[in-house]
Amino acid sequence: MLSAWAASPARFREDANAEDDLVHGAYRDRLLVELAQNAADAAARAGLPGRLRLSLVDGELRAANTGAPLDGAGVEALATLRASAKRDGGTVGRFGVGFAAVLTVTDAPAVSSATGGVRFSAEQTRAAVDSAPALAEELDRRGGRVPVLRLPWPTHTPPPPGFDTEVRLPLRPGAEPAVLAALAELDPAVLLALPALRSIDAGGRVLSRTDGPDGTVVLSEDGSPTRWRVRSATGTLPAELLARRPAEEQQRPEWTVSWAVPVGPDGAPVPPQRQPVVHAPTPTDEPLSLPALLLGSFPLASDRRHVTPGPGTDLLIAAAARLYTELVAELPAVPALLALVPRPTLAGTELDAALSRAVLDALRGAPWLPADASGADRRLVPGSATVVDGASQELVRLLGDLVPGLLPATWSGRGQAVALGALGVRRLSTSDVVELVSGVDRPAAWWRELYAALADRPDREALAALPVPLSDGRTVTGVRGALLPEEDLPVAAAAPLGLRVVDPEAAHPLLQRLGAVPATARGVLADDRVRAAVQASYDEDDPAPIAGAVLALVAGARPAPGELPWLAELALPGQDGDWYPAGELLLPGSPLARVVEPDAPFGVVAAEVVDRWGEDVLRSVGVLTTFAVLRAEDVELDPDAADHDLDGEADWMDAVLDRVPAQAVRRAPPRLPELVAVRDLDLIRPDAWATALPMVASLPGVAGWASVALADGTHATVPSYTTWWLSTHRTLGGGRPDRLRAPDAADLAGLYEIASGEPALLAVAGVLRGLDDALADPDRATDLLRRLGDPSLAVPGRTLRVAYARLAPVLDGVDADLPDRVRVAPARTVLRDDAVVLDAPHLLPLLAGRVPVPAGATPGPVADLLDLPLATEVVGARTPDSTPVRRLAWADV
Repeated sequence: MLSAWAASPARFREDANAEDDLVHGAYRDRLLVELAQNAADAAARAGLPGRLRLSLVDGELRAANTGAPLDGAGVEALATLRASAKRDGGTVGRFGVGFAAVLTVTDAPAVSSATGGVRFSAEQTRAAVDSAPALAEELDRRGGRVPVLRLPWPTHTPPPPGFDTEVRLPLRPGAEPAVLAALAELDPAVLLALPALRSIDAGGRVLSRTDGPDGTVVLSEDGSPTRWRVRSATGTLPAELLARRPAEEQQRPEWTVSWAVPVGPDGAPVPPQRQPVVHAPTPTDEPLSLPALLLGSFPLASDRRHVTPGPGTDLLIAAAARLYTELVAELPAVPALLALVPRPTLAGTELDAALSRAVLDALRGAPWLPADASGADRRLVPGSATVVDGASQELVRLLGDLVPGLLPATWSGRGQAVALGALGVRRLSTSDVVELVSGVDRPAAWWRELYAALADRPDREALAALPVPLSDGRTVTGVRGALLPEEDLPVAAAAPLGLRVVDPEAAHPLLQRLGAVPATARGVLADDRVRAAVQASYDEDDPAPIAGAVLALVAGARPAPGELPWLAELALPGQDGDWYPAGELLLPGSPLARVVEPDAPFGVVAAEVVDRWGEDVLRSVGVLTTFAVLRAEDVELDPDAADHDLDGEADWMDAVLDRVPAQAVRRAPPRLPELVAVRDLDLIRPDAWATALPMVASLPGVAGWASVALADGTHATVPSYTTWWLSTHRTLGGGRPDRLRAPDAADLAGLYEIASGEPALLAVAGVLRGLDDALADPDRATDLLRRLGDPSLAVPGRTLRVAYARLAPVLDGVDADLPDRVRVAPARTVLRDDAVVLDAPHLLPLLAGRVPVPAGATPGPVADLLDLPLATEVVGARTPDSTPVRRLAWADV
């Protein structure tokens, strides 16, 4: 070689420049990796697991390895730049340049083996070059720098025991700290690129590799393991792709590609501890955005740091994409797999972007996603897979048979959305789920489970459109307006009434949050639809379903009798087989049944209905055991507008109007805030009032007096309808109560018989409590007028003094039949032709046989009432004017 340099200084310059490029370019920071690669190649050639020991001894970096010893071809490769003795395809070293990395730390590398050794020396090479004058000028120009690895010298230092070869590198001054740092930082992953090498002792750090049967490789650092899943592929590059590549590549057309993915104890991928780079096969400066190591025989540029673009690289990229997909499909089907999905937008280099695109395309077309939520070991192409956003495992289970290829819930988190979107996996939102289940026929319990699985989702507007199974077997769309049954609600009652009552087995709190209304039996009874159904029940072809439904609701709600008066319109069957409104039916043997007329328009409720529902429920719907009570609010007391179907209602209103000032009535009819009236009083047998009257009296608030509001803002007290009716009919001892007086009504003594009975009963019946009651309305006043003319009766004197005077305004304008006789003294009556109204006391001696009628202070109105003359009209004499001695009230006279 020295002679060659002497003959051609240009070659000397070329070799020196090439070595400088290698040392200061490609291998400046990968010395240990190159030493490991040489050890791996030696082990591969020997066909044995390789070991490498890297140590720093007496200022030397020593690399002792097992495997095939150094031979002549190996020495030639070391001393020949860009040449290699590794041509069998089973090694990873390429181009014969890896050993040049030693020159980054030493000027005198040596290799010793069991078969001999060789050493190199910059100093000895320089001395040899000095002896060639033709090289002096070039050596001076280079500042004395010479190619170190071109002139070998033999050495006879044997390798240490247990090793077949040792490389010794005397370190330049200052290089030791960098070597120590490199030993401390040597990545165990280097063993993935060098499968023939099983362990490295890096200055006391023991790195080892153990291969499992399923492609798993365990790397250990001082006993601490990391697991990798490795998959490899090989092939041969077509000759046309190597036409312009170096001769070494053309002689070795085989290509290899390997992926290594870090995995946990369960085999699932985990994030790598270091930023992955492409290994070709030793690390390059090509970063990977994929969380895996790529090892392949990529063609490298002259700097040995970057992959050269071209057809060969494209072929390896395509092979790497297929291999990556196969590796992913072999890993456990867990969500961590999605971390292996590339994102081309994150690629940092052209090679990384090309790899990411190719891998993503391959993943889209390969079956590797779990095929169903059951976890069965079947795989699915992403385009055939579906995921529900934010789904729980329960939701996925429920939808499993509706959505083929539904991914498990653990794949539906927000963190997986980008990867699944890149793969083209179909995603279902809450709205999509609601649309999916619309029209689905499932048991009610299934729907409850679905509501529970959707309960925590925030898309309330979408959820409000969920289908809801009803108790009547229907399924409706939309939650709003549905009724959630409470415990007391008889759910079966919903169907005949057309109510949207949720099937109890489907009821869930989510429905209430979405607008469903909790429904009690009492609450449902208040529904307008129920009231409408009751009111229309009598006109139904078959009222039985509605009757049963409403009775069931009443049994649950337990309203008091009369609390919901419209229930009396519910059609119920009678004993005669006909249907009646409940308010027209009697309970068998009830008190009311014993007092009504035989032809009263009542039916008797069918015995089977009584047995089925009981008397309390039937009373609540208006079936009668006693008198029915009408209740109405804000009633206008206008006889022409009486519409409550009460016997004599218009007459009662007339009687009320007679009791209030006429001017108030002319402005507007009085109004009764609440009308409480007993019905059907006219249907009682005349001989049954002794029993019926206490029944009426036992009803609260029906009798006595009521206060009506007048148009001028004042109020008047009037008899209630019930008391008025009872008092005007023969309901007390065969007589009318308003023709009887209470025992303590002394001012009516002699005029009216005394009513017998309990005071409370007499009050309900409306017996007269005194003269005021007898004068309360024209009818009673007319009766009093007749009684005053009855010679068989007597009148207390104090009553007689005012009776006619008070009758006059009450009967003013009333065309009353006048009695033939008028009362002139407590126990005396005279014919009207013999009576006169005294209007001047001094005429008393001149009355010519006529008897004066007590007229109080109003002789004129009394004369008009009784159609009698005044004394001044009977006596023609005139009295002279005089001066009065004293003045007295006429009544006192």
